[in-house]
Amino acid sequence: MELAEYLEDVKAGKRIVAGSEAHQLMHRMAREAMELTKQLNASCDQEEIRGLFSQLTGKPVDETFAIFPPFSADFGKNITVGPGVFLNAGCRFQDQGGITIGAGSLIGHNVVLATLNHEMDPRHRGDMHPAPIHIGERVWIGANATVCPGVTIGDGAVVAAGAVVTRDVPANTVVGGVPARRIRTIPEE
Repeated sequence: MELAEYLEDVKAGKRIVAGSEAHQLMHRMAREAMELTKQLNASCDQEEIRGLFSQLTGKPVDETFAIFPPFSADFGKNITVGPGVFLNAGCRFQDQGGITIGAGSLIGHNVVLATLNHEMDPRHRGDMHPAPIHIGERVWIGANATVCPGVTIGDGAVVAAGAVVTRDVPANTVVGGVPARRIRTIPEE
């Protein structure tokens, strides 16, 4: 299986069967991602880090993109970041299902973005269900938050530190808690 075919399958929400060609591709991509993130995490130079992040994702990143290592991704090729995005230290991205982060968004320390769920049927527990995470523009995700598969976070929203986001977050809304719930709306200027 080629990467382009895999990306089309996960975009369509197709189940990834344990041991399948798609599953084997995920393991090959994980090894590549580990090598690139090892190099990225050994650097303090933002230009070099941006270059390595571009290799990891297979896409150019804007010169305003910044990241403080360490950073972890277990696939890499299904991450898209807009200009002005900042990833703080310790972020972990499970991006097989797709992660998109809009312009000007800030991702706090130790944030986990997870795009896979395992099959609930114990006989097929190794199978996985991909679902993308979409983060809008000018979003702030606080330290130690977790965003679960299939969640969309609207423009200008804030996710409180330590929150576990299991459902979509409307634009200009603050959410927090486990599971995350609406705390308040941010007035538009």
